[in-house]
Amino acid sequence: MTRISQQQLESYLWGAATLLRGTIDAGDYKQFIFPLLFYKRVCDVFDEETQAALAESGGDKRYASGREQHRFQIPPEAHWREVRQAAKNVGAALQSAMRAIETANPDKLYGIFGDAQWTNKDRLSDAMLRDLVEHFSTLELTVANLPEDELGQGYEYLIKKFADDAGHTAAEFYTNRTVVHLMTEMLDVQPGESVYDPTCGSGGMLRSCITHLRRLKKEWRNVRLYGQERNLMTSSIARMNCFLHGIEDFRIERGDTLSEPKFVQGDRLQRFDVVLANPPYSIKQWDRDAFASDPWGRNLYGTPPQGRADYAFQQHILQSLNPKTGRCAVLWPHGVLFRQEEADMRRKLIEADLIECVLGLGPNLFYNSPMEACVVICRTAKPKARRGKILLINAVNEVTRERAQSFLADDHIERIVQAYQQFKDEPGLACVVTLAEVRAKDGNLSIPLYVAPAANGGSDCNSAPASKPNLPAALNGWLASSAQVRAALGELLQKEN
Repeated sequence: MTRISQQQLESYLWGAATLLRGTIDAGDYKQFIFPLLFYKRVCDVFDEETQAALAESGGDKRYASGREQHRFQIPPEAHWREVRQAAKNVGAALQSAMRAIETANPDKLYGIFGDAQWTNKDRLSDAMLRDLVEHFSTLELTVANLPEDELGQGYEYLIKKFADDAGHTAAEFYTNRTVVHLMTEMLDVQPGESVYDPTCGSGGMLRSCITHLRRLKKEWRNVRLYGQERNLMTSSIARMNCFLHGIEDFRIERGDTLSEPKFVQGDRLQRFDVVLANPPYSIKQWDRDAFASDPWGRNLYGTPPQGRADYAFQQHILQSLNPKTGRCAVLWPHGVLFRQEEADMRRKLIEADLIECVLGLGPNLFYNSPMEACVVICRTAKPKARRGKILLINAVNEVTRERAQSFLADDHIERIVQAYQQFKDEPGLACVVTLAEVRAKDGNLSIPLYVAPAANGGSDCNSAPASKPNLPAALNGWLASSAQVRAALGELLQKEN
């Protein structure tokens, strides 16, 4: 076989999904396509490893079948070629083979194929499954034909396509990749660090940290990845995502982060160098009473209202940071910056001097939602020059929209990262404010309150004393009020959808 091009790979992957059209909901494609892709890949790589071992040993079959020659063990009866022979009860054959592979690799692959209903013939007939198996059989997914980074790109393409088709449910497993890239660049993960995502979805934020280091040609194999995801199939996709990108040192657990955090050490949460997250916003179905007396001490700044668990996730993340090296970037709707019902918690968080930067992004960067997004960056040990200060960046115009999709172009990301690194006033873009200035606005972090349009005399910081109101201050107040109304409407529209 010859090398598989990216275009050929994308056509191959989406071609498998189109076989399911009209039979199952688009939102369910992923629970069948991803396991089949992973199954085919591990079998083809197993054969490739076998051939390499035979060549190395002069044809010694016993040597070639040894466990040490293979990344994963594939029982003979569970190999792809055996399932391909099944004419009837194809779903049962697939399910049996996948479970056999999981059992043969308990430390790495237990439960990785998820819980798809392969044997439900009302949804997936034998004929359809045979068509899917034959479609995947048209290419050999060996490392020689398709290196890990190229297969990983195809995998990301498929996640994006499924998100496009799935509509509003996509946010559960997909975050705009350009926003993820920006957040990763801002936190600047270093070799040897630990990275955690408490609501990891399909693992995109974790993988982005590895991509960041690879792009800089830095050591990435010693970076330790940790993630937790409530949805079983989505957590399985995240694990497959790591394996298919050639990432070995990771641990992804299934479970509800608020009610049952999986990463604990003794009587406290495990601590990490870097946390990246896009938690589900304003969820109502959570155990507020339990959080009020949280055994892990995550209610440090208070207990959020029942209808909005946002500050529960934020406090969980802060309690998961390494006291010396910890830093986090969390993607939120703008409401977390100014909503009144969370004002007391927000004020306490501000006084703790953990917030380093508040970044406002443009609309439509939350998947299939008109809401404007913001990124809150916190650091447990700020550099001395940044203590008692917060950088606010208004990047609402740093966004590109093409073909009904909003994203951050490379120059947008570069400008925002540079503003964050320089940590200084920049007319129309950034403003450094003291905690006293934020305190004077009652802990309201709505960005237009502080970052004025560049046209206002060349200064973009509203630092005038409250007793001497000026035109920029008045304009900023109006802009902040307008931004809050837009944010509230965006959240309302999202809930209606």
